[in-house]
Amino acid sequence: MLEVYKKTNRWVIILIITGIIILILPIYYANKLAYNLAQRELAKVELFVMSIKEINNNPDLDADLTFALDINTKLAKDIHVVTLNRNGVYQFYNYGPDPDTLNIIKRVESGKNFIITPEYPKIFYEYPAIVDWIKFIPWIQLLLLLVYAMIGYTVFNLSRREEQNRVWVGMAKETAHQMGTPISGMMGWLEQLKNKNTDHGFTKDEIVKYIEQDIHKLQQVSDRFSKIGSTASLQPESLIQIIHEAKEYMKPRASKKIIFDFPASNSQDYLVLINKNLFSWVLENLLRNALDAMTDSGKITIKLQKADSFAQILVSDTGHGISSNNFNNIFRPGFTTKDRGWGLGLSLAKRIIEDYHKGKIYVKESTIGKGTTFIIKVLLS
Repeated sequence: MLEVYKKTNRWVIILIITGIIILILPIYYANKLAYNLAQRELAKVELFVMSIKEINNNPDLDADLTFALDINTKLAKDIHVVTLNRNGVYQFYNYGPDPDTLNIIKRVESGKNFIITPEYPKIFYEYPAIVDWIKFIPWIQLLLLLVYAMIGYTVFNLSRREEQNRVWVGMAKETAHQMGTPISGMMGWLEQLKNKNTDHGFTKDEIVKYIEQDIHKLQQVSDRFSKIGSTASLQPESLIQIIHEAKEYMKPRASKKIIFDFPASNSQDYLVLINKNLFSWVLENLLRNALDAMTDSGKITIKLQKADSFAQILVSDTGHGISSNNFNNIFRPGFTTKDRGWGLGLSLAKRIIEDYHKGKIYVKESTIGKGTTFIIKVLLS
């Protein structure tokens, strides 16, 4: 548990540092861009002043001032300049036909953007609004990002809480279901023992054997739930043996019209690295789902294959099938296609196979009205 908190704190620090870098970079580049634009505006002002000097101070009355006049005209449309001559007269450039001269003078006099020349005591200039806007853009982005992050966090937190609630409810129901199956089985067998009619099809020894199986199953259920969240030990186990034990437990509790087509005890066997109790849980879950998918009759088939360093268990049924759109959804906590299901069995199966055994479980194929085939892949010993 302490290690989990350490990892969480480490990720929090990394996220904070990353966030600071993401914040600083746009502000730095925005200020750099604003500075470059300001320098360009200052260069235009200086060029404008030079053109004024060239026009007003040229002693040659016959000189060609076309170039200077052209520069002056173009720059006057592009910059905001207020000149103050030695006589105290202000002249305004690029402020429109009817400028508010008093406010403009007050504004430029209170600022620091001016240059001094021998001809003009002060030449004031103002940067375009875009220069100031560029400085504020990163802060606006930050504000929008914070609002978006808060909304995203709120939605994520609500979604996580809802999923946690579904998992807790599902776990409680799964526990009741896992325990309910052997308990209801034992109650049924006890009724058979009490029944004096011997035509029920089971001998006393068979009933005792099945009761012992149900008691063993209760012990398994307790052990399985104790292993959730802890590190499971993996041992070499026989797939044929595990499949045979699952069949021995499920077949007496299924309809007699259900055919179990499983590998024979002398078939090709594979030793796999698994936790037997948890793996049996997955297999029983698939078999139980297969039985639920069929009515009173049908067929459940299990085949074993080898694929590189993995053993593949193919579990097929002749049930109602799964829509291809739900091939991935069925492994999500809370998702179910059953009227009375709670959608936790397959999500637990996926976690057991993929997280604990480093294998794979997925739907190979399914046809509505014909059946479904699941594949479980686990490492060979």
